[in-house]
Amino acid sequence: MGELAVDKHVQYILSVEKRKDSFESVVMDHLRMNGAYWGLTTLDLLGKLDTVDADEVISWIMKCQHESGGFSGNIGHDPHILYTVSAVQVLALFNKLDVLDIDKVATYITGLQNEDGSFSGDIWGEVDTRFSYIAICCLSILRCLDRINVEKAVNYILSCKNLDGGFGCTPGGESHAGQIFCCVGALAITGSLHHVDKDLLGWWLCERQVKSGGLNGRPEKLPDVGIFFEVQTEPCAL
Repeated sequence: MGELAVDKHVQYILSVEKRKDSFESVVMDHLRMNGAYWGLTTLDLLGKLDTVDADEVISWIMKCQHESGGFSGNIGHDPHILYTVSAVQVLALFNKLDVLDIDKVATYITGLQNEDGSFSGDIWGEVDTRFSYIAICCLSILRCLDRINVEKAVNYILSCKNLDGGFGCTPGGESHAGQIFCCVGALAITGSLHHVDKDLLGWWLCERQVKSGGLNGRPEKLPDVGIFFEVQTEPCAL
């Protein structure tokens, strides 16, 4: 059995960051915070987080914070809850949450909760259960979960549960593996997993495996190795 080529993985991740002037990098400029999260957590899993300059990364992250308390995908872009959770997660990865004004970040997130318990991604108002998970996850990391109406947040997520046991992005939305990850994760953090129909949801998830052995995110779709990890992509990516 072959061994994982750890050094090559590390070299590739570091090389991506250095190609900032490439076409691919320029068109994805607004997603750099998410890319940093994926790259840095990969390095951490490989035991190679020390290959990057932590102070440089942290300095860049803090330059992406806005007066509102939220973070943008890169310097000069608008803040969004997606990039805010990535920023918080990376700072937690380096054990540097102390550089944050936690109250300011928590205030930004709580301000995105709507009357029905859902969360908007930013000031423009797009609602998605991904944002519910992100808000709950981020506030949990910051130990500020009591800053939101948790009961309403849970009830909104449950309103997105479908007859097949899965969850959609909004009430009545098609069940999707990515949304299920978000909704089940949010329910787990809030101690509300008892609301999930484990047998029905387990059946739906098992049905996602296709003949090739791969998994799809919805019925009649092609398999996709990243389908269960689409939580922190750009808005409307699912």
